[in-house]
Amino acid sequence: MKLTWDAVLAWRMRRQFLDRPASVSTEQVVRRLCGVQSQVRSYAELAVAVRSPAPAKDAVQRGIAAKALMRTWAMRGTLHALSTRDAPAFLSLLASARTWEKGAWQRSFLDAPRMARLADAVRAELDGAVLTREELVAAVERRTRDATISEAVRSGWGTVLKPLAWLGDLCNGDGDDGRVTFTNPATYLPGWPGLPEPDAAARVAIPAYLSAYGPAGPDAFNRWLVRGALKKTTVRRWFADLGDILTEVDVEGERLWVRTEDAGSLASAAPTDMLRLLPAFDQYVLGVGTDDTRVVPAAHRKDVSRTAGWISPVLVHAGTVTGVWENDEGALSVSLFPGAPKPDTAALETEATHLGALLSGGRPISIAIS
Repeated sequence: MKLTWDAVLAWRMRRQFLDRPASVSTEQVVRRLCGVQSQVRSYAELAVAVRSPAPAKDAVQRGIAAKALMRTWAMRGTLHALSTRDAPAFLSLLASARTWEKGAWQRSFLDAPRMARLADAVRAELDGAVLTREELVAAVERRTRDATISEAVRSGWGTVLKPLAWLGDLCNGDGDDGRVTFTNPATYLPGWPGLPEPDAAARVAIPAYLSAYGPAGPDAFNRWLVRGALKKTTVRRWFADLGDILTEVDVEGERLWVRTEDAGSLASAAPTDMLRLLPAFDQYVLGVGTDDTRVVPAAHRKDVSRTAGWISPVLVHAGTVTGVWENDEGALSVSLFPGAPKPDTAALETEATHLGALLSGGRPISIAIS
């Protein structure tokens, strides 16, 4: 089965709900995208809004409060809003990398004995409780009597808490008042099943990833999930073990994999002229990585992937990033990449209006293109 990248990118845009099908729910969007990055909550809201036929304010936050979604450290160690149905599988694979057991990690953060003591303290304190960071720091300090451990927990980066999130021992509470809180999913989320074994988790996570970001191979999945930290042989075995669930395809000479059930829609996919304004940290870009030159032109990667891990808001036209944009209280500045086709003004205004309530609080939107 031979495919072109133009057709693949069009298929991905539709699979990621960028064509805004009627009646798509917040949970459906988050599930299809395998989570939305959420360290800046407003961008998670925009990621759902841009895919929704009728954007609603605080849709992701409401999903978290209803416990259909959970907010926790997940892919690549970043905060995500995940579907509570699929989170156990993704977390299991993240935990299986055991990155916190590596010598370099322990020398930079906490050694193995201290991590074990921290884990015991967190499990005990969050059992049936929701604590602010300050309350969690105080509780850990009281239990461990170790200033090194409590200082590590106090860090705003949360590095030493991430392994506990991946092990399923910690997640955020709903934080509806804006405060960051922590709790244990086992006592906080109804019906939390615990984490499956990695081999079982892979049978859920890999098809879920390919349903939005395919065609792709084991290395792309590994980079997306945990920056390539899993053993390549293990990830390849997981792909192989899926057997007939996956189908191999040829995309302009590259051998990649898709879900077998998606082969028909990919074969019939036609290139698109769709134009979308995507927010910072959008999954359309992060799902394949900013080094994928079919999505982000190599000459402009630095415009998209900025310093300190910042991923710019982007203009996507026909599946490819053609510029970046900024919003200043409803004044949108779109910077096209040199040589990129100028977007249709009416289409761009329609996009801005679609996101208007979240970008400007209901005030009129203005657009400047350079």
